[in-house]
Amino acid sequence: MAGIIVKPRSRIFHGHDWVYTSEVHKTFGKPEPGEVISVKDFKDRKLGTAIYNPESQIIARRFSRRTQELNHDFFIRRFERALALRNSMSFDDDVYRLTWSESDGLPGVIIDRYGDHLVLQTLTLAMDQRKDLITQALVQIFSPKSIIERNDSPIRKAEGLPLEKGLLYGEAPGIFQVTVQGIAFAVDPLDGHKTGLYLDQFDNYQAVGDLAKGRRVLDCFCNEAGFALHCARSGAQSVQAIDSSETALDCAQKNASNNQLDIEFTNANVFDFLKTTDSETPPYDLIILDPPSFTRNRKSVKDAMRGYKEIHLRALKLLDKDGILATFCCSHHVNRQMFLDTICDAAVDAKSSLRLLSSHSQRQDHPVLPLIPESEYLKGFIFQKMAAW
Repeated sequence: MAGIIVKPRSRIFHGHDWVYTSEVHKTFGKPEPGEVISVKDFKDRKLGTAIYNPESQIIARRFSRRTQELNHDFFIRRFERALALRNSMSFDDDVYRLTWSESDGLPGVIIDRYGDHLVLQTLTLAMDQRKDLITQALVQIFSPKSIIERNDSPIRKAEGLPLEKGLLYGEAPGIFQVTVQGIAFAVDPLDGHKTGLYLDQFDNYQAVGDLAKGRRVLDCFCNEAGFALHCARSGAQSVQAIDSSETALDCAQKNASNNQLDIEFTNANVFDFLKTTDSETPPYDLIILDPPSFTRNRKSVKDAMRGYKEIHLRALKLLDKDGILATFCCSHHVNRQMFLDTICDAAVDAKSSLRLLSSHSQRQDHPVLPLIPESEYLKGFIFQKMAAW
């Protein structure tokens, strides 16, 4: 088996599964792009088996500490293992992330399950080359009605892969409905945002909704209105949901109608809305901030933090005393402490004091590996704005 020899002090010696180009001492056996390779240390001791892509900054991604092949049996074993883990989580509905890349030993493979329909992303070269094997294994285990390919993520460009989407198996389902935590959502796996829904936020939707009874709620960056729907169902006094995407708002309005929930929707840029809302407007009792990622790379983190600070500053000024601020960040380039520090800076500028009520992360069907910090990207906090002493 061809492979690479890794330099001393590389991150793989500290438990990570990625090898960057700068960490390679040399290659042997002339490995080909997408090939399964052996990873060795500088004393010729084997560190495991990885997938190889010399076009990517992450030249190798380990998927096993033993010798393995990416064949049909391998994918059957990994999918069955992933399914067993999700079954142990006791979801009420068959709507969850079935595989979460390295967290399930499948680097670059993300599969979301919506009942009888599966949505597949292959974000690494080796896995993309093996889409047929992956599809065959999924059909054998799940007998789905459809498998949709959603490989239109910009992340694929780093692997030298084209952006594409389409039907891999079965019949295209169009827009259909799923019920999660008692709320109906419309899902468009082929043309909707991401793979259809933000499955990582469902526990957080409920946690925030539980605080909404009797409150005047503002849901910023509402997308399909997960937070707004839960707040309205929990008995909020009023719910206003804002998004700049007309497509997202159209979906959100249909979700509200299908659930017979009263929500006021506003098509606006959230930054502009928060900035221009009159200070004489009655303050909100609960404000939710769940923006898309403000940064796609480390170079833009400083600019992103300025954006995060501004929306928190504006939101705090519109929040009533004893009001609740629920805020989330989905960029893995911004760690939990950075995000918290930025919120605290905004609170200082807003002359507000905050009491931390709870901390949040992605739902458990997106498992976090502590030795691979990139596996945890979603972080969130719920604060209470304290009245002046």
